Amino acid sequence: MADVQQHPHAPEPSASDIKLVIAASSMGTVFEWYDFFIYGTLAGIIGKTFFPSGNATLETLLVWAGFAVGFGFRPLGAVLFGFLGDRLGRKYTFLVTVTLMGIATAGVGFIPSAETIGLAAPAIILLLRVLQGLALGGEYGGAAIYVSEHSPPNRRGFFTGFIQASVVGGFVLSLIVVLTCKGLMSDELWNAWGWRVPFLLSMILLAVSLWMRLKLSESPVFKAMREEGEIAGNPFIESFTYPGNKKRIFIALFGLAAGLTVIWYTAMFSALSFLKGAMRMDATTAEIIIGISAGLGMVFFVLFGALSDKVGRKKPIVWGYVATLALMFPLFWTIGAHANPGLAKASADSPVAVSGPDCNYNPFASVQESDCGKLLEDLTAAGITYDLTSSSDLELRIGGDTLPLAAYPWDDKEARNAELKGWLSDAGYDLGVVKPTVMDALVISVMLLVFMALSGATYGPVAALLSEMFPPRIRYSSMSIPYHIGTGYFGGFLPLISSYMVATSGNPYQGLWYTWGIVAIALVVAIWGLRGGPPRDYGDDAA
Repeated sequence: MADVQQHPHAPEPSASDIKLVIAASSMGTVFEWYDFFIYGTLAGIIGKTFFPSGNATLETLLVWAGFAVGFGFRPLGAVLFGFLGDRLGRKYTFLVTVTLMGIATAGVGFIPSAETIGLAAPAIILLLRVLQGLALGGEYGGAAIYVSEHSPPNRRGFFTGFIQASVVGGFVLSLIVVLTCKGLMSDELWNAWGWRVPFLLSMILLAVSLWMRLKLSESPVFKAMREEGEIAGNPFIESFTYPGNKKRIFIALFGLAAGLTVIWYTAMFSALSFLKGAMRMDATTAEIIIGISAGLGMVFFVLFGALSDKVGRKKPIVWGYVATLALMFPLFWTIGAHANPGLAKASADSPVAVSGPDCNYNPFASVQESDCGKLLEDLTAAGITYDLTSSSDLELRIGGDTLPLAAYPWDDKEARNAELKGWLSDAGYDLGVVKPTVMDALVISVMLLVFMALSGATYGPVAALLSEMFPPRIRYSSMSIPYHIGTGYFGGFLPLISSYMVATSGNPYQGLWYTWGIVAIALVVAIWGLRGGPPRDYGDDAA
């Protein structure tokens, strides 16, 4: 059996075939990730519409929990569609996945609000997220393998780099569509029903994607294997019984998928949430800055993919992990200092400190059990950084002043928020929405571009690398399963976990430690497990 990347009897694709393959696969990937990311882009309004609770922090956490549900089902989609991709073919499998994704995304635009149909609304939203997760679990592997199996070995990183950039392209497209729709509508119209339009547009994107992908032929590697009777009997079982594959799956999961995903989501989703939440930046301005930075940063994914063709796949990934560990916190500190300089100055001049008994804050509770918990909830809702210590008496200090908590309206949340904001305002805190100066926006964009370069270094070479790690007969399953476990659980739960860490600590940078820890683990596994030297197909030597 010829277990090599380019099957010896597979026909050589022409230059025009390669261009069509890259264009159709990349555009389909853009559209499918647009469908998945539009939920995260509109997280704020989805929380108010489908998860209303009267607690802004809880609504945010529930939205990110729904976001995580979609990611949580990606491994199951990888198993299901990986099986089909290895048994029935690459092309028809990712035709099914893009169709399922488009229908599930458009469905969000039709769901009545929780105010109209009650608990059925969030239940249906979660069901649609499950379908999206299943679809995405089969999409990435199909597109990446399809391009890889059409590519000459010496340009595989460059060609598959376009698939990697297409994931970012889906995020950028979601921002462009949201900003365009908001710009064409009044605020009242947008908040009433206009936000549904980006979801409904998924049907048009689905039609375009299907039209492009139907023009493709099956992968030459798969056709050759089918003609020679080399199709796997049960790709899922073989993925765990094929010699050496368990080790390869372990490396792909912990050394690649987990690490590269948390860098990418921190660079985009955490940064967007950070700007619009803790830094109180105008939402449209934040989305424009993030969108431009992500759009410009897409080039890094292609560049590092091409670089990996020359220096090998391992070096850019290890370089990216090391640089991320060194630069992540300084990048975010710089972004915070320029996103809202007034807030940064107020925090330095008049730091907030809380001390007291029973200072347990549960972000998932609609009502806190203790007065200290209520105070921490109010500070978190206001986006204020605080220091917390234990003491016998409850005390709030802002700068050098101790505030009179005896008269604090503990049982009236709105009155508490008004009182707290008054105290903070007197201490120099501006809690209004801010727009950065042109220079500050430029600095933020540069920091985000550095983050995109780090993401490109770790993400750009990976499609080619994963394709080369596994034998063709079980490649779809073997690369999809670890990839989607890593991205689905370590990456998909990142917004929820980091938001929880921020909410319970009062530190807007606390959630970055989750990313730092995962990247540190990925670095160790990558150094230990990845092959060095020039790129090599599976079977060229021991993997």
